[in-house]
Amino acid sequence: MTGTPQGRSGPVPVPVAAAVRFRAACPDCRGRFELAAGSLRLAIGASRRTTFYSFTCPECGSAVRKPAGERIVELLTGGGVRSLRLHTAAR
Repeated sequence: MTGTPQGRSGPVPVPVAAAVRFRAACPDCRGRFELAAGSLRLAIGASRRTTFYSFTCPECGSAVRKPAGERIVELLTGGGVRSLRLHTAAR
């Protein structure tokens, strides 16, 4: 039988190759480059407006924030980008 180890629940971490790189572009300087997973951050919110990824442009130093749809979220998390799940306050 396969599955999660005894006493654990949830997804099993999948090893990701250290060589995973993501293409990105800076809207300020228009630079195009590749970034390692560790250079990106993913924030997953309750809506499309609050789900985004961010990075610092290696060419001009600008903080860049771009929307992340379902496919982008899937690619980034599958490639080892750390994510932060945003929660809304209960009313």
